Amino acid sequence: MAKKDDNRTQFKLYKEDVQRRGKPFFPHAMFHDTVMSFVVVSVIIALAAIWYFTSGEEPGDAGLLGPRYAEQADPGTTQFIPRPDWYFYFLFYLLRIFKWPETVILATIGIPTLLLILLIMVPFYDRRRERRIARRPVAVVAALLVVASMGILTYKGATAEESLGSENLQDVPQWVAAQGLSADGEEGAKIFAQAGCMGCHTYLGAGSPNLGAPDLTAEGAKGRGEEFQIAHLKCPSCVNPGSAMPPFPNFTDEQYQQLAAFLEESKGPQGDGGEG
Repeated sequence: MAKKDDNRTQFKLYKEDVQRRGKPFFPHAMFHDTVMSFVVVSVIIALAAIWYFTSGEEPGDAGLLGPRYAEQADPGTTQFIPRPDWYFYFLFYLLRIFKWPETVILATIGIPTLLLILLIMVPFYDRRRERRIARRPVAVVAALLVVASMGILTYKGATAEESLGSENLQDVPQWVAAQGLSADGEEGAKIFAQAGCMGCHTYLGAGSPNLGAPDLTAEGAKGRGEEFQIAHLKCPSCVNPGSAMPPFPNFTDEQYQQLAAFLEESKGPQGDGGEG
C-alpha cells in the first residue's frame, strides 16, 4: 500500500513539475515528432530522386548515388564472392565465427535474439526514476555493450578478407582421398567448391543443407551417368520437373565434363556407397 501511495505522490510531483517548468506532450512533443518525421521522409524522397534522375537506364551507368540497374546475375559464375549489405556485416561476421552447420542457428537467431531481449528488458530490471546518465549504470553499460559489439562485429565483417571458395577448397584434398577421385574428378571438385553449390548441398559433412537439397556424397552410387549430370546442371527443372535448383548454363564443356566426373565418382567414403 505504501508503494502505491509513493507512486501516486511521484506522479503528482511530476504533473506539478510539468505545469511549473515543463511542456506537455501534446501538442509540444507531438509537434516536434511530426516535424522530425517529415524531415526524415523528405530526405529519403530527395535521395531517391537524386539516385533515379542522375543515373542512366543502362546497366552500370552510375549517377551520384549509384547505378539504377546492375548487370544481370549469373548463377553459373565461379568468380563471385557474395557479401551482404553493410548493415548485416555484424551478422556476416558472426557466421564466420559459428561456421559449422550445427551452430549456424546460434549466430542467426540465438545470439541476436538474446541480446535484443536483454536490451528490451532494460526498463524492467532498471526501474529507478533517475534520469541523469551518470546515475543509470545498468542502462549505460547495456547501451555501451550493444554499441561496442555491433560496431566491432560490423568493422570485422567489413574488413574480413576472403578468397574465392577458400574454406571449401581446403576440403578438396580430403574429398580426393576419401573418394579416390581422378584428375577430372578433382578439377570438378574444385569447381563444385567454388560455384556456390555448397550453399544448398552438403558433401562429406561440409556445406549447408538448404531448400531440401540432397547430400551429394554418394551421388555416383545412383548410377545416373555423366550425360544425366550434365543435362541436370544445364537445366535442372527439365530433368527433374519442379526442381528449385537454378540452371548453370555458363560453364564450358570441359567444366561440365569435370563436374559430371566428380559427381559420378562420388560414391561415398572409400567408394563404398555410404552416405558420408
